[in-house]
Amino acid sequence: MSSLLTGPQSIRVSGDRPGSGDAELEGLDKLQTDSRPPRDLRGTWFRILAPLAAVIVLVLLWQFYVWWGGKRQDVVPGPLDVLAAVAQLWQKGTLQTALWTSVQRGILGFLVSVLIGTPIGLLLAQVKPLRAAFGPLISGLQVLPSVAWVPAAIIWFGLSDGTVYFVLLMGAIPSIINGLIAGVDQVPPQYRAMGQVLGASRMELALKIILPAAMPGYLAGLKQGWAFSWRSLMAAEIIAIGGTLGFGLGSLLQQGRELSDMAVVMASILVILFVGIVVELAVFAPIERKLLRGRGLLRG
Repeated sequence: MSSLLTGPQSIRVSGDRPGSGDAELEGLDKLQTDSRPPRDLRGTWFRILAPLAAVIVLVLLWQFYVWWGGKRQDVVPGPLDVLAAVAQLWQKGTLQTALWTSVQRGILGFLVSVLIGTPIGLLLAQVKPLRAAFGPLISGLQVLPSVAWVPAAIIWFGLSDGTVYFVLLMGAIPSIINGLIAGVDQVPPQYRAMGQVLGASRMELALKIILPAAMPGYLAGLKQGWAFSWRSLMAAEIIAIGGTLGFGLGSLLQQGRELSDMAVVMASILVILFVGIVVELAVFAPIERKLLRGRGLLRG
């Protein structure tokens, strides 16, 4: 009984060909694992050169506007003027001091915001009465301009680092909380049910099941929290000057405005922008790619 039917419609039993089933499974496995295209070097170079080309185009447009815009050079400096200002600030050591002060403030403030915002976000996401009570307040704090906290912070903490860190925290924490809540809302309910069936406690359910499953939304909240913290930091450094406050990039920007030195103002703006781009490309982008790749959402 090597076949169930005769003729062209016959169906062979797998046992007639020893190892045929294993060969078919191996073929399917190979098809699944080899379906990804090889790394495209041209695509990699395109991702590197495209932003560089965009920057070059913008710089050229900037220079053309300075040449034919009819504006005074002290009002609209050209790229070479701004580059000369950067070089001068670097030789004096002013740019290094301002950059280091702002970067260390931003990193420290952001890490403290993560330590505060993460447990609060998990608590609000897990306890519905607390979320109903405090959720609208957190959303309101997120849309409140962080610069509004500067006058109050100066009164409470004086011209000290406490003012800067308070404004930074108030800008970053609500975004981290809301990002984590949004990530938890996207976790399938089957995950919770499975954890409860396996006997997980409420703490284990939150830390070992809910939080890992909510990582994409949580990471989005962290990215937004960093953006808000960096913006809040610049606002605080621009307004709060003097006392025991250090000299940051916001202070350098304000100093350029007071001296009516547009080259220094533009140099400060570009350095602030550069720091934001570097943090995005060097920190958050690799983490996001690794997270998506681990979940099968990104090839390569």
